Amino acid sequence: MVSSLVIVYHRQPYEEQIEDGKTVLRENTSPNGIVPALKGFIGQVDRASWVAWKKTPAGKPLKFERRISVNDSYGSYEVVRLPLSGEQINQFYAVTSKEALWPILNSFPALYSSENCDWSVFREVNRLFAEAACAEAAPGAVVWVHDYNLWLVPGFVRRMRPDLRIAFFHHTPFPAPDVFNILPWRDEILDSLLSCDLVGFHVPRYARNFAALVQALRKVDALVERRVDPRLQATGTALSEPVTPVSLTVGGRSVRIDAFPIGTHAQLIRETVQKTENLARVAHIRREIPEHTLIVSIGRVDYAKGTRELLLAYERLLRRRPALHGQIKLLITAVAAADGMRVYKRAQQAIEQLVGRINGHFGTLNWLPILLSTTPMPFAETLSYYRAADIAWITPLRDGLNLVAKEFIAAHVNESGVLVLSEFAGAAVELQDAVLVNPYSISQMDSAIDRALDMPREEQHARMRRMDALVGRYDIGHWTRHVLALFAQLRAERPAARAPDRQALRA
Repeated sequence: MVSSLVIVYHRQPYEEQIEDGKTVLRENTSPNGIVPALKGFIGQVDRASWVAWKKTPAGKPLKFERRISVNDSYGSYEVVRLPLSGEQINQFYAVTSKEALWPILNSFPALYSSENCDWSVFREVNRLFAEAACAEAAPGAVVWVHDYNLWLVPGFVRRMRPDLRIAFFHHTPFPAPDVFNILPWRDEILDSLLSCDLVGFHVPRYARNFAALVQALRKVDALVERRVDPRLQATGTALSEPVTPVSLTVGGRSVRIDAFPIGTHAQLIRETVQKTENLARVAHIRREIPEHTLIVSIGRVDYAKGTRELLLAYERLLRRRPALHGQIKLLITAVAAADGMRVYKRAQQAIEQLVGRINGHFGTLNWLPILLSTTPMPFAETLSYYRAADIAWITPLRDGLNLVAKEFIAAHVNESGVLVLSEFAGAAVELQDAVLVNPYSISQMDSAIDRALDMPREEQHARMRRMDALVGRYDIGHWTRHVLALFAQLRAERPAARAPDRQALRA
């Protein structure tokens, strides 16, 4: 059972539900997002496998099948599930990934801590992922690894299976070298990434940061760059780049570098929001929220998402423009992190305290300025709120891309609406017709929300039409075709070496 494409991502490609005491696998509730985007590749290759973790209960024997075959709307594929204990997951994901790596990726070095990290556990979990991927891969197959918590997988795969093509995609930002180099494991991480044939990012800035890191820590034999596609240049904004690296050579070995932002399933979103039952839901939302202006901000609890800064800006708005009292509502979803994620507890407490303060100070018996939800909404309901909203306020302090911005645009189907978007979200390099803002600037945040509230309807229409055309053209299908073309180039570049003996690999 060997595959031409092996996707390595920590999350399983489905949701588990308990029905009549039995575990049932269901397709993801939302057909949009990272997991469905990756599953879109399954029907495009001869045979695919997916490697993910599976938490095992403490002190109980293993009662699940490590390997299962799945046949769903995306096609047929194999899922290999790594049995990880709660202790392994906590150390690998909740501690090392979130307390040490995440602050560095998002350029918050003051929040970095390695005090509780056990790097040997992180390394071992990565080795287990790599071993499972190698066992699945056909000779010359592509192993496609996703996200920073699996940074060490490529190095293990290269040593175990030199015949394979290895691609890596970062869904997160990638910091400048001076920030990345805080990590005491920087050389091990970089050596693993340089084992790849292809390293991908959402936008050129992150690709340039990666190339700069390589130049800082290694002797680079050659670096090839090209002009950035005009639609991604974003001249004059925080993440603008005129040129981007496309390959570098270290020690005689070349690595391709790609910068291409993932798209959303624009057509699916348009079709979903225009269903009769969802149009009725939109009308119901506007009846239940009768205020003249509805602002939505959809996200999760994370200090990098800038929710605290957004709430402070909203509080200033209510102080500055009292005529808006009773006329405006902010719906904010900040989905709480899983239990054990200590790093996000303070962020969640700060959000809840701010919402309580603002509602307590400005609210009346007939009006609350903020509705806060800490639980995720179903896909169709989320799209209905996007459609019902007048403004989407999405101002992370740092974000790899931010698909919510694209979803909001697609949900409005060329109608009016305003997107207020942080310059530090990767999507800002594409969505130049948003009201772009520096979320670190109090005056800019105030000006941006004022501009959104006061924007004439004709200007709203024009901006949304241009952004909708872009989101529709560079959708998830466009991204899929781009990546598949890169994989085809990797396979064609040189003949695959003979795979090592599988029995020797297991030994």
